[in-house]
Amino acid sequence: MRALRLLVIVLGVLLVGGTLGLVVAIIVRAPHPSESRPESRSPGAPRTAPFDAVLDLPAGAVVHSVQEAGARLAIRLVLPDGGQEIIILDPVSGARLGTIALRPAR
Repeated sequence: MRALRLLVIVLGVLLVGGTLGLVVAIIVRAPHPSESRPESRSPGAPRTAPFDAVLDLPAGAVVHSVQEAGARLAIRLVLPDGGQEIIILDPVSGARLGTIALRPAR
């Protein structure tokens, strides 16, 4: 009976100690609130969001569709004169990689 009581006490201590260790590990590894808020970054820190780019469209152009083209984006435009063109973008940098003018065959 005495051995059983000792075993229960030892296992209880291990259970409580393991739980406390787990709680401490979670607290230590969790990011601090000041590190996760964007306003806490320094003003000169570069942004990493891929959507911080501006795409200048021709005057009067309307975006017809946007499609993924492998690791790039293809934006199809309808121009004011009725013509169409496709702009190829790098979605990571926002850089314009090229333009494809669509013309009817003659």
